[in-house]
Amino acid sequence: MKRHQYTTAPLFFGIAACAGLLNPLDARAHLVTTGMGPVYDGIGHLLLTPEDLIPAMAVALYAGLRGKDPGRQTLFLFPLAWLIGGFAGLMVTSAPVFPVQILSFLLLGGLIASDLRLPDNIITVIVIAVGTIHGFYNGIAMEGGLGISGLFGVSSILFVLEAIAAALVISLKAAWTRVVVRVAGSWIVAVGLLMLGWMAKGAS
Repeated sequence: MKRHQYTTAPLFFGIAACAGLLNPLDARAHLVTTGMGPVYDGIGHLLLTPEDLIPAMAVALYAGLRGKDPGRQTLFLFPLAWLIGGFAGLMVTSAPVFPVQILSFLLLGGLIASDLRLPDNIITVIVIAVGTIHGFYNGIAMEGGLGISGLFGVSSILFVLEAIAAALVISLKAAWTRVVVRVAGSWIVAVGLLMLGWMAKGAS
């Protein structure tokens, strides 16, 4: 019987492609127009912005790994922190260029991959910090465009996504299923490292 030869090349190419799309040096705000109003436009904006969507999902995955209490707290605190940060972002026209996406990918991906058990209060601080910072830059992108209604759209879809993802991870019982979640975290770290490399290359 002929053996199939497997290669990891497609995985690396996929990670490289994602990192290229997420390169913060070349990022541009892209406000989605769905034709259904600013609330739905805000939802579409988040779903089509992987540098925000992936960290949001990573927050839910890590909270789910930590159990029911962190999962419940994240469900409410993360969208609220994003909304508050978004309001602050709407009040400014620009902000210092800062690789917030890279830090989020590395921090959250590392926490998921290592399955690190942090105290609940530290998890709460991380959730609020990530939500506020991403919401702030999200608000800047929406300034003069989707505005407050768009931010409410983003917060509403975040609540739904956090609930689904965190509940799914909490429900996992078999050991191998947690390993799958941790592998996803390692991929997030890999994308963050590639983004960091491209940023360093662009700065040199």
